[in-house]
Amino acid sequence: MSPELQIASLPPDEDYGHFTAMQVRDGATRGLRLHLARLDAANRELFGEPLDGSAVRERLRRELAGRTESSVRFTVRRSAGEPGSAPSTVVSIDDPVAMPVGPLRLKSATYQRPLAHVKHLASAGQRTYRRRALDAGFDEALLTNADGVISEGAITNVGFLDGATVVWPDAPSLAGITMQVIVPALAARGVRSVRRLVRLGDVGSFDGALVTNSWGVATVGAIDDVELPVDKAFGHTLAAAYESVPRDPI
Repeated sequence: MSPELQIASLPPDEDYGHFTAMQVRDGATRGLRLHLARLDAANRELFGEPLDGSAVRERLRRELAGRTESSVRFTVRRSAGEPGSAPSTVVSIDDPVAMPVGPLRLKSATYQRPLAHVKHLASAGQRTYRRRALDAGFDEALLTNADGVISEGAITNVGFLDGATVVWPDAPSLAGITMQVIVPALAARGVRSVRRLVRLGDVGSFDGALVTNSWGVATVGAIDDVELPVDKAFGHTLAAAYESVPRDPI
């Protein structure tokens, strides 16, 4: 049985749980099936039980009635002070957010998210490094391990352009929903995707870079003090690929 759903404020990061975040327009969002699969898989891993996607959709439909544009965060959590309690589900609905117009600038940070494949609530580390990047005039943090192997951004997936191929770092990371939907959309436009180990020292050898998250997609113009080429044609292709992904009715 699924936890009871309710509209409430977001839980503090020290709570134990997981979430997914989406942009909703006219009662629809991109990659809905992937969002529901993410919630179910994480719930099974963290709490040992499935999460009923149909119940999630039904409650979201009711709560979103009358709202044409929203940011939605769906969280399943258990309070840190109540380790034996059943998990509860919290839905937060806020104003819509769009990806900043690129090219963006990334600042590297040596940090590996724990249990990186899960979109969990233990986010203090990545939030700290993202805040430091923003304070330094950058747009996002780029996370690496101690050997300089790139994994992901603090709140994004990152890809590197190698000719007509996007290289996604082969390292522990979250499979973002936008990354998952943009890969086939790019392939339909002749841009294939591969996974490959990428080190911080390699970034200057690429033909460009991009980031994706629930806000959208953007090109990258610099990582630390390394300037990257910004291919306008690829930028247009990236934007067109993203816009071609249909929104799924909730």
